[in-house]
Amino acid sequence: MSHDSYAIEVEAKPAFLDEQSDPEQGRYVFAYHITIHNRGRKTARLMHRHWHITDGNGKIDEVHGEGVVGEQPVIAPGERFAYSSFAILETPVGCMEGHYDMQAEDGTQFEAHIPLFSLAIPNMIQ
Repeated sequence: MSHDSYAIEVEAKPAFLDEQSDPEQGRYVFAYHITIHNRGRKTARLMHRHWHITDGNGKIDEVHGEGVVGEQPVIAPGERFAYSSFAILETPVGCMEGHYDMQAEDGTQFEAHIPLFSLAIPNMIQ
């Protein structure tokens, strides 16, 4: 399998949603905006998502499911697909990482790694 044919880059930009959070109840809501860029030479479809969400207490929540935001987007070489979603933590800090199961137009299945990113209330981490 040529690495150049199947190359997906994932970028995440998190944001704390103060108006939807309730710290007194241990509810911290974070949005995250994901951009998936197909840097390979093959068109690929995002089949499944796999997330590991860790809160500040070390509690890990695993999330698995078909596609993202109700879609299984097809991303052609050079194209991007972007979406936004959210996570709810019991602590003001945490992190997320995972991968997408991808399937190329030639039937090859491969994983697209989602790099670790932090979830934190602004000014919590210096």
